[in-house]
Amino acid sequence: MSSNGKGTLYGVGLGPGDPELVTVKAARLIEQAEVIAYHSARHGRSVARSIAEPYLRAGQVEEALVYPVTTETTDHPGGYQGAIDEFYADCADRLAAHLDAGRDVVLLAEGDPLFYGSYMHMHKRLSGRFRAEVIPGITSISGASATLGRPLAERDETFAVLPGTLPPDVLAERLARTDAAAVLKLGRTFEGVREAFEKAGRLDEAWYVERATTDRQRYQRLADVDPETVPYFSLALLPGPANSGVPVTRETVTDAETAGQGEVVVVGLGPGGREWVTPEVQAALAEADELVGYAPYLARVPDNPRQRKHASDNRVESERAEFALELARRGSKVAVVSSGDPGVFAMASAVLEVAAERADVPVRVMPGMTAAQAVASRVGAPLGHDFCVLSLSDRLKPWEVIVERLRAAAAADLVMAIYNPASRSRTWQVAAARDAVLEHRSPDVPVVIGRDIGGAEESIKVVRLADLDQSDVDMRCLLLIGSSTTRIASGANGEDVVFTPRRYPA
Repeated sequence: MSSNGKGTLYGVGLGPGDPELVTVKAARLIEQAEVIAYHSARHGRSVARSIAEPYLRAGQVEEALVYPVTTETTDHPGGYQGAIDEFYADCADRLAAHLDAGRDVVLLAEGDPLFYGSYMHMHKRLSGRFRAEVIPGITSISGASATLGRPLAERDETFAVLPGTLPPDVLAERLARTDAAAVLKLGRTFEGVREAFEKAGRLDEAWYVERATTDRQRYQRLADVDPETVPYFSLALLPGPANSGVPVTRETVTDAETAGQGEVVVVGLGPGGREWVTPEVQAALAEADELVGYAPYLARVPDNPRQRKHASDNRVESERAEFALELARRGSKVAVVSSGDPGVFAMASAVLEVAAERADVPVRVMPGMTAAQAVASRVGAPLGHDFCVLSLSDRLKPWEVIVERLRAAAAADLVMAIYNPASRSRTWQVAAARDAVLEHRSPDVPVVIGRDIGGAEESIKVVRLADLDQSDVDMRCLLLIGSSTTRIASGANGEDVVFTPRRYPA
């Protein structure tokens, strides 16, 4: 704590990725701090926090500063810059509240805090009001140079640090005027950066390094890099002429070396917008090399130029699963994309069934919010007691089995979540299912019809079971059929509230 009774802001550099490259001073301050702050994208994962994790202790307050946007568009009235400026102002206010209360705050930063880092935005806003101290860290450039084992510049050679966001012609001009260079901020800019090196006549001298010093680092000649494999945490290095003949530590990682290191992750996007996608799933999508799935579901995942999307029809689940596993056998990280939860009438079981035949590819399943949960939330709590989940689709099981299960669930007085109630070719099954349930349920039991929940055409309708009509239901709907105890009440806004009490009548 500073002498004026207020806390101190520490901008702590963590180095390029290896936790063992954190300085002794940085490790001490991280462990002692009362408040740990770090930036992250909307998926919630923070590279800075993951580097610092070995030095954190229980009981520390964590402030996750989650960017509202990264590179996507925004409807903020001030545009992208307006949204970012508002975000930084809000972050500064949050940290100032701790500092005013006398708590020291460590703001974590990958690399060095004042080298293309987010910390500088907090420093400019807070250092005039509070004591601020910057703890320098090893930069990604130093990490990449060490990874290659290649000196960057010596004697009177000039060395330039350039952002890959420069126009290719401008970048080429600057590369032509310097002896050595590092070009940062690759990812989406990679093809323009490579074009600039080629225009400058320096492409054959340049090297590519990604995730330097971590267990996922990769490096090879810049000219040989596939643009679709380039992540944001990568850079291009142009060593100076004095070291042009010095060999790198090891040549390119070959396809043979990476073969067999792939995996398949089956993810659920939830029923609607991005806000219903879990941070775990967002992280898996960001890390994937290949995305596989039913075309409308893949369309919900923003395009990334380093990723390949493989869309297919909804009736080829086994073929889709085998294709994903084969991509993983070749070394790719594959995300198989489902709507809702992948384990509920979706791709998880299909992938695991095919994978079990050879058991040579690791498969992980990441849950998502189900359509049943989403529909229920829009009207209250109809799933508040025992319930079951059924599909009316007879593509993979006989209709006779479906009717038998409907009658059994109705007789057991379970609330029912009905998936796939209709399609373009199945226009009669809603009425047949209604009649089967009416054999054991009152005509007055409430039925919730949820359509496109979380989407642009969302609608909710509550009807009596006896009034359930096929014309109200299509392939984008899900039905919730209440039990004998499910009730309808009027909410404060006049809309129907549907809930099933936790207590069951004696």
